[in-house]
This record gives sequence, structure tokens and C-alpha cells, in this order.
Amino acid sequence: MSTTNGADGTRGGGESLVEVEHLVKRFPVKQGVFSRAAGEVHAVEDISFTIRRGETLGLVGESGCGKSTTARLILRLLDPTSGTIRFDGRDITKLSQHSLRPLRRQMQMIFQDPYSSLNPRKTIGQIVAEPFRVHHDDKDVRTRVRDLLERVGLSPEHYNRYPHEFSGGQRQRIGVARALALHPKLIVCDEPVSALDVSVQAQILNLLKSLQEEFGLTYVFISHDLSVIRQICDRIAVMYLGRIVEVGPADGIYGHPRHPYTGALLSAVPRMSKEGGRAQRQRIVLGGDVPSPVNPPPACIFHPRCPRMRPGHCDVEAPQLRPFGHGQEAACHYPLERWPMTEDEIRRRPAEQERDADAARTASG
Repeated sequence: MSTTNGADGTRGGGESLVEVEHLVKRFPVKQGVFSRAAGEVHAVEDISFTIRRGETLGLVGESGCGKSTTARLILRLLDPTSGTIRFDGRDITKLSQHSLRPLRRQMQMIFQDPYSSLNPRKTIGQIVAEPFRVHHDDKDVRTRVRDLLERVGLSPEHYNRYPHEFSGGQRQRIGVARALALHPKLIVCDEPVSALDVSVQAQILNLLKSLQEEFGLTYVFISHDLSVIRQICDRIAVMYLGRIVEVGPADGIYGHPRHPYTGALLSAVPRMSKEGGRAQRQRIVLGGDVPSPVNPPPACIFHPRCPRMRPGHCDVEAPQLRPFGHGQEAACHYPLERWPMTEDEIRRRPAEQERDADAARTASG
């Protein structure tokens, strides 16, 4: 089953498989002998997006930005604080675990660590057959497991072997086979290649792409490695401190990022010159540390570290995601005019933008 192209050139048609609206997840912080609430961790804060059938949406950002929490909310492995999650047209936000059980067949996950995600006491056959057992689908299990092993590039003769007998890449293939067992519509890939060597990473990425074409799968791909994201994702959502600050087609994000945070991330990605050597590009170094999610900054959450921060605007008014054409959106008062840019160029905001911003503040005042 092959996928079609959307209006912005990405894979997947116009029909949405997952719709997320104003999703919020906060974890209580408790202190003292009586575990009294002392605050809340703002893990995910008011995010909205859609995932089309057959496409791959990448979630990128620094550690702790809310990528994995967002994925677990989509799968309802965590209960949202507020907001709405719709899967295949059905609102699953408040479904009980019993009601969610039939939907588990349609949404699966590939975990980051291929070593700890497989039970060392079970054979590979037992591990891949586990979804069939849980969902009481016991017909020709051994034959189906052998077929799955072959589809992910492993020998069916590995059926009775244990996880310790395989390399990291082979173990991840076993994890992929387990996720495919029930023919799901959505697979969440939580940094599935970060623990693997570069050459093995390429093999797993190629496997995921070929399986997507064959089965019409939809992926949510989580990674902090932008070079990996570029190889497999159709659209990218950039997260910072629990919020989506930029979203759009992969070519648009890499060709012309609009948000300064996205630009800083891309400036750290090595690239090759036409001559075959490493091309020179100035690294944009962000000042300070990531603020605490217990006490996030007011207004624009990125303003304490932003090279384009303007007092009286960025620290007062929160920017909303706004369109920049071709399906690309960014939440920034002073977006990047071009790419690439040096750090000094980013700091020198054009006078026209300054005048427009001053006029807007005057009109609203």
C-alpha cells in the first residue's frame, strides 16, 4: 500500500489520523512528609497539531522539552491534564483503559533502548508473539512470527534464540517486528536509532521507510538528531519547554527556519560542502540554561535565551503560531528573514520589523 502526496508536497493525503487540540500535561511536584503539592511541572503546554495518514511527523528539541511526553499522551499511556486527542476520528481523551484496549492494536511503539525493551528471559519468538497473546489472536502464531522476522530482515530460524545473542541493530529489528505484529495504523518511534552506530542507524531508517510504503504506516518520530529527522520525516514540529515553536514540511524547516531556536538547532548540524569536506557555518550558541518547567518564563518562553529578544514585547506578549506559507508556521514576533544567518545577523533585526512592531504595540496600547 503506497501513500499519496499532500498539498504541501509531503506524503499522506488530506485525511488526518491523529488530531491534537490544546493539549496540556502537568505533573504535580510534591514535598514534605505529607507529600503536599509544591508546584507543577509544565511538561506539555497548549499544543495543537494533526498527523495525516501515511506521513511521518518528527518531534525535535532539547532533552526535557516534552517530546516523549507528547507521544505518550497520543497513545494514552498518560492521561492529559486538559485538551483533546482524536484518533481515526474518535475522541480518545477520556476513554477508560478497558475502552482503549481494542485501540491498542492500532497504535504501537518502538522504544529507544533495544537492550532494555526486550525481556531477556523470553525467546525472540515469544517476544514477537506477545501482542497476539495479549489480544487473544492465537491463529497460526508461529507462522506469523516467522513471517514478521523475515520482513524485518532477520532469519526465521532465530525464533528460539534469546535477546543476548543479537547485536543492537538486530534487537531493534525485533522491536520493529513486535510493533508490526497487529498491523497498526500508527507507530511512535521514540528515538529508535539513538543507541545504534551510524551505519546501523541507516539500515533501521531504511527498514522503517520501506515498511511504511508497504503497509501505509503513519509514524511519529522522536529524535534530538536533526540529520536523522531529515532522512525520514515529511513534517517537523520543533518543541521548546513543552510548546511547539515551529512546525512545517521538512524541506521548509531545513531550507528556511523561521524561529531563532530552530535556527540555533540547525546551525549545530554538520553539513558537507560540494568538494566533499565539511562546510563552514557559524554555530549559533544560545546563552543561559533552559528555564525550569516548574516555573516557565512569561510571554514568549524562549525570550530569556533568544538573540532577537526585545524588552517590552517578547517578555510581555506571547507569540502565537502564524503561517509563513507552504504549510510552515512559527511562534515568533521577530522571525528569521533568511537562512543561513550568523549570530550577529540574527541579532541585527531589520528596521522595518522594528517599526512594524512599534506600530503594533502603539495600536494595541
